[in-house]
Amino acid sequence: MESKLYTLPKLPYEYKALAPYISEEQLTLHHTKHHQAYVTGANAVFGKLDKARKDKADLDMKATLKELSFHIAGFRLHNIFWENLAPAGKGGGGLPGGELAKAIDAEFGSFDRFKKEFTQAASSAEGSGWAVLTHCVKTNRLIIMQIEKHNVNLVPGFRILMALDVWEHAYYVDYKNDRAKFIEGFWNIVNWDSVNARFVTPLKK
Repeated sequence: MESKLYTLPKLPYEYKALAPYISEEQLTLHHTKHHQAYVTGANAVFGKLDKARKDKADLDMKATLKELSFHIAGFRLHNIFWENLAPAGKGGGGLPGGELAKAIDAEFGSFDRFKKEFTQAASSAEGSGWAVLTHCVKTNRLIIMQIEKHNVNLVPGFRILMALDVWEHAYYVDYKNDRAKFIEGFWNIVNWDSVNARFVTPLKK
């Protein structure tokens, strides 16, 4: 079987499109350096696995699989992050609509309450991590999670609808160590149409 490799996805907007909330310099570094690092890392681990299997050699499977999980999770979360952003006033910001808006009101009581809880989750994520909005199909409830690193504290099987990267590499050029200011800016560039589409598509019969 021919091995397939991960590749860095193209952003759905120009590097300067999210300014002033994310500058061209910050977005370029984040995408081409940090996201690329997870692509490179995942492919390197697959190469290591392929070589060991070909040579019938032993590997430290615990360390290898932990490394693979870290890189693949970083790759996938970044993909979602880019997709749930859009230029302010051109698909980004404002309020959610459609079924997502109804689900947010049903779960949180109001958008303002959801925004407050999500902001608190993003602000208090320990070290390098993420705040994500997920959907539990079994209970049909929206659930906010904090994911440390890329792969710790993630509940398996929950669909991720929206992701906010709060690693310092996501904001250090623009905001230095002011994570709160970055999170505040995030709300101006959320692509609610993309988040809503991610929510409703699996629900269609």
